[in-house]
Amino acid sequence: MGSTPWRSMVMATLATLLLHLSFPTEVCSSATSDRITRLPGQQPVDFQQFAGYITVGKKRERALFYYFIEAETEPSSKPLVIWFNGGPGCSSVGVGAFTENGPFRPSGNILVRNAYSWNTEANMLYVETPAGVGFSYSRNISDYRDMNDERTARENLAFLRRWLVKFPEYKNRDLFITGESYAGHYIPQLADLLIRANKQQKEFNLKGIALGNPLLEYYTNLNSRAEFLWSHGVISDSTYRIFSRNCTYSLYLSETYRGNVSSICVLVMSTVEREMSKFVDKYDVTLDVCISSLKMQSLVLSPMKMTGKIDVCVEDETVNYFNRKDVQRALHARLAGVSKWEACSSILDYKLLDVAIPTIPLLGSIVKSGIPVLVYSGDQDSVVPLTGSRTQIHGLAARLGLNTTIPYRVWFAGKQVGGWTQVYGDILSFATIRGGSHEAPFSQPQRALVLFKAFLQGKPLPETF
Repeated sequence: MGSTPWRSMVMATLATLLLHLSFPTEVCSSATSDRITRLPGQQPVDFQQFAGYITVGKKRERALFYYFIEAETEPSSKPLVIWFNGGPGCSSVGVGAFTENGPFRPSGNILVRNAYSWNTEANMLYVETPAGVGFSYSRNISDYRDMNDERTARENLAFLRRWLVKFPEYKNRDLFITGESYAGHYIPQLADLLIRANKQQKEFNLKGIALGNPLLEYYTNLNSRAEFLWSHGVISDSTYRIFSRNCTYSLYLSETYRGNVSSICVLVMSTVEREMSKFVDKYDVTLDVCISSLKMQSLVLSPMKMTGKIDVCVEDETVNYFNRKDVQRALHARLAGVSKWEACSSILDYKLLDVAIPTIPLLGSIVKSGIPVLVYSGDQDSVVPLTGSRTQIHGLAARLGLNTTIPYRVWFAGKQVGGWTQVYGDILSFATIRGGSHEAPFSQPQRALVLFKAFLQGKPLPETF
């Protein structure tokens, strides 16, 4: 994508701001300085929380921000789970931890407890990656312009190694990597590096990866959007025909990234947008939107449901919370080169054509190495619809010669159907989360927790209630 005078002016301003940064202290020091006493508005809890920076890069010029919460009970016996959000450029801390599967949700001036937090089952580590996302930053302004998948994977590996120096008690712990959306690139690429590193010297006790509504193969994932929208009554028959034949979504994005959108794609997309309307959230087509936040809503987030009550404006609460100075002090965080914290970065210029890199072959290699893989889909997401993901996993199982070990069936959370699942070779699994959005733990937290627990334990999803 070409530069503009506006972008040049912004980059120059950021460069000036970055000159005045103080960089984090040596990350190999004790984790004690990163311990959080209490977050503003938080009720007392029995588990420990930590937040701070880990430097990466050859000259340690970049700093990735993390938030780590120990398990609610018996943390010494629970696994370590890393969570990545996607984007690329969206915050694993603000989106993942504080609006999806962490222990707290901002609500006005307080934090309310999430009864379905994933730290009931594991020690959870959330990483804002790459530099330029959330509170993560770089001394070098050019880092925001040329970030790509390969470097992100290397730096996530460097982060993990240095984080484990800071928290040595977790070095030999069972390790799981989880996340969603563009983490369908981050996670397989990181897992592949961990497996390669272990061939040289055993470093990581990787036990499994789980990918929610992941981008794994550009064409299959994105082109399934047309059928999904049509089947949910969002677009008309005639629009479906031209959306699936004349200008597929993958073609439209390719043309957009290259700055040369054809007239037919302009017509198709304008028709889709008109029929869908801005009052339907493409990340969850069945849930209401936050009227006061439609612009932000269209970027990444979708409404959440906690214990039956839907708060469709929770993303506003999260942004407001993370922009409070007392919250930033409690988190040991700083705003570097930006005036405010954002759920998805406005300064990161990621190599967008990396979106076309297929990661399905990496999943095959990971499975061959003996690491279990779970792909799950919130079934109300039109961005990375379940139909594309299900097709991909079925095709991968066939290529790997894996037989079906659990035929396609329902699974239960409580006394209701939580979704559907199918397992291949007891090592490759697909599951849907019924009623789930693109961020399934966000909209269906109880069902997502049931799935997460089964994944950690290596057990089939409940067949009965």
